[in-house]
Amino acid sequence: MKNQHKNKATRLFIILSAIFITNALIAEFIGVKIFSLERTLGLPLSSFNLFGHNDLSFQLTAGVLIWPVVFVMTDIINEYFGRSGVIRLSWLAIFMIAYAFLFVYLAIHLVPADFWPSSHLDFIADPQQKDKLSKEVSNYNTAFTLVFGQGLKIILASIVAFIIGQILDALIFHKIKLITGDRRIWLRATGSTLISQFFDSYIVLFIAFYFGANWPLSLVLAIGTVNYIYKVCMAIGLTPVIYVIHSIIHRYLGDDLSKELKSNAMKL
Repeated sequence: MKNQHKNKATRLFIILSAIFITNALIAEFIGVKIFSLERTLGLPLSSFNLFGHNDLSFQLTAGVLIWPVVFVMTDIINEYFGRSGVIRLSWLAIFMIAYAFLFVYLAIHLVPADFWPSSHLDFIADPQQKDKLSKEVSNYNTAFTLVFGQGLKIILASIVAFIIGQILDALIFHKIKLITGDRRIWLRATGSTLISQFFDSYIVLFIAFYFGANWPLSLVLAIGTVNYIYKVCMAIGLTPVIYVIHSIIHRYLGDDLSKELKSNAMKL
């Protein structure tokens, strides 16, 4: 029975770790795109003022689509494997992100083959359409560089904000659970996310744009606030999802193992 419990706990940790690291890595790569939330949803643009900046709307990095999954995984891992589990995985995720960007950097500096920019158009039968598209992708290597070659300051800012946010989330989650016990999952999950993401939202902008690109302080505060408002809405909206995941994991582990892992997590 002990081996069965150990195997279940190990499988759960591997699954949660894989989801956590994969989503963190994807978020870093897709984060280069900025999109309009309102236009994506078919809504008119918002227009509000913050810190002296007019006509602001929800123009967000595409990374926000997937970061909420990381927030949820952080809280689930903390619940069953403790704050040390979250922090270890956060450092591992940072290592994998840095590793990925190293090879992206190397790939960017490889000299492209002459046929490469239009080679992926061979499946198009219509010669006129193929010729038109071929001209449009003549700078395909430049596009590759622009999409994948995010500035080093942005990468650094993202990594610093990520680890600070994760450490804060793990510590605050643990403190709240010491007070509430197994009750009020919503409070420790949402509360820890709201506080940690407050710092995350501004740290990345301060490093990358206030110090790295000489943005005025008012603009950094305005953009950071817009991003934080979105994260607050997502954190609250995802609360039911956390309960669903808890229920699935509880059924998988069973009462005894679930209680054992949660009890051990409070000691880690």
